[in-house]
Amino acid sequence: MTATEAKQTADNSNGSTTAATSGVGSSNGHPHGDFHRLDSFVRAYTGHELRCVTSFNDFVERCMYRPVDGAALGVARALFGLAMLIDIPEERGGGDLDLRWGEPRDCRFPLIHSMETPALPRMGLIYGLMWLGAAGIMLGYRFRTSATIFVGTYWYVFLLDKSAWNNHSYLYGLLGTILLFTDASRCWSIDSWREPEREQTVPFWNYFILKFQFFVLYFLAGLKKLCREWLSGYAMTNLSYHWVFLPFRIVLGPRLTDLLIVHWFGCFFDTTVVFFLIYAPTRKLATVFASAFHLMNSRLFHIGMFPWVCLTQLPLYYSFSWPRKLRLLSSPLVATTKAFTEEPPTVEVCGKTKHRLRRRRWSMVVMLMYCLLQLFLPYSHFLTKGYNNWTNGLYGYSWDMMVHAWDTVMIGIRVVDLQDPERVHYVEPYAFTDNDRWTKHADMAVQFARCIERNIQKEASREWVQFRGGRTETMANVSVYFDIWCSMNGRFQQRIFNPNVDILRAPWSPFVSVQWVLPLLDEFNGLRDTMIRRITDEVLGWSNHSDVLFIADFPGLMLRNFVGKDLYNVTLTVLQGTVRYQLSREDEVGGKDPITLTTGESIELLSGSFHSIETIGSQPSCYMYTYVNRTKEQNASKNQADLNASPTSILPLGEEFLHRWENVVRFAQHVANSLLFELYGVPMPRRLKELVVDG
Repeated sequence: MTATEAKQTADNSNGSTTAATSGVGSSNGHPHGDFHRLDSFVRAYTGHELRCVTSFNDFVERCMYRPVDGAALGVARALFGLAMLIDIPEERGGGDLDLRWGEPRDCRFPLIHSMETPALPRMGLIYGLMWLGAAGIMLGYRFRTSATIFVGTYWYVFLLDKSAWNNHSYLYGLLGTILLFTDASRCWSIDSWREPEREQTVPFWNYFILKFQFFVLYFLAGLKKLCREWLSGYAMTNLSYHWVFLPFRIVLGPRLTDLLIVHWFGCFFDTTVVFFLIYAPTRKLATVFASAFHLMNSRLFHIGMFPWVCLTQLPLYYSFSWPRKLRLLSSPLVATTKAFTEEPPTVEVCGKTKHRLRRRRWSMVVMLMYCLLQLFLPYSHFLTKGYNNWTNGLYGYSWDMMVHAWDTVMIGIRVVDLQDPERVHYVEPYAFTDNDRWTKHADMAVQFARCIERNIQKEASREWVQFRGGRTETMANVSVYFDIWCSMNGRFQQRIFNPNVDILRAPWSPFVSVQWVLPLLDEFNGLRDTMIRRITDEVLGWSNHSDVLFIADFPGLMLRNFVGKDLYNVTLTVLQGTVRYQLSREDEVGGKDPITLTTGESIELLSGSFHSIETIGSQPSCYMYTYVNRTKEQNASKNQADLNASPTSILPLGEEFLHRWENVVRFAQHVANSLLFELYGVPMPRRLKELVVDG
């Protein structure tokens, strides 16, 4: 076959094969005519012959192992590697290695609880290897080795900390793993330059599995949005006030923009975009919408390289040879593959290729099992019940992106000495971690409680010392209680964990439902569209610094709260149920007795005082605080002056580039310092979080 003929075979817009010439596809006769029409429809919609799925052998040989041009795959590989080179110093935390991994007391949340985090210098070397692996993927240099290094180190870091998981970091690991098993270095790579005699065609399944992974990303994200929480507009409230939605907001107003554009169209886009990309007549229009969607996301959210990775993979839905049409990437296609023929292979050929055919079939079995696994995992939460809380499973592999919006107003961590129960201490929520992801997941709450216990035991000689009979005893036997108040999708603030359960001794298993996770108070859900919205609009209309906080609680539980001195006009109003209000003894005026409040009753609260609110009766209660923030009021004019002096840009591309460059420079310094420490024992400098946070 000539090079031109091979190029025409491989250069196909969406993987279509030549039309069948045998009688099976003939239109003579009604059955054959129906088959021909159906085959034409399938080829027009998917680019494949219907005969590709009539038998497993045809699926393997005619479809998945059909040789196609590897040019588009090579570009996708290089762009993915480039994106990871930027992502590792940024969202993987490479630029802040000393802050993320340098403090021995910090709590980690590995998927496997027994995993231990290496010391900072070792983590620096692991990150350095990950970056070199990504560079090898981008350049196509010793591709298999580079991809193996990247995938191994990436998944290791990924598994070390569940609190940093999200859907796109999970996606990067999957894409790296997929590329590892493809022939993505056949084109536009150092490997292909070093071995020019190698074919530049790849099996079609190299493209199929990548496109399938993005199908899972979009389609399942759309299916997850087909729920009342999303379609009612509770998940992404007030997003319409961002400048990217200005044209829609002018026409529809903010609330309809939130509902129709953000929620409804977002669901429609995720569910359908891949089908429009596959179908040739709608492909270009779908590309425009997908590009606009991802560019808008890059402005709306701090999600690193995720929009850009998705953008770089859109060309996979076009011609396999589209890069060759660009002058900068044009190069001759080395075509040495043979086209499929309709004639059955000879006995001699069958004998020579028997092992190869068996290997291909098993490869496709593994690929299909992977596809089924990707479809199953997002709905596997009935097995891993221990990870289910108010939402199903750990966030990061279910593709339920943006479906749940969380607001955490209070994190109480109480440590009790079991040897002396009168000794109660409260732990600063962010003393040992930088985020509050653990407050929504029971498995991470258990890990955090055990981490607190370890830190207490390690520092007992300095912080928990008692002198009894001339000898030193330490506070090693403790209980840890969490009182965490969260709101999900605009609901009332409520407890997520039972505050009376010692988390250190609470039962937890990956496969058993967690009994100490309190359920959502769904009986108040209907108040979101009526009472909460009406009262919020009213209170916010009082002044620019007035606010309202909605609380719901279970019968028999008590909220202990402090009214800050910077708040005034503080009022407690019961919306439903019955509560008992008690001012703290230290703050009592005239020895007031507890006050019982029922639905509709209110009481003014003193600033700078503690109080308790206990829900009494057999039904949950809900109530609200209304107040004005004096500090915000006093700083309003100063902040406005600062904003006028230094207006922020709506498209700060220069600042983003400088920030990423600073991350790359710091990352290189961390890796170099790690190497110096491991080789020569040079002490590794480390910043203090407190100084970085304080500026």
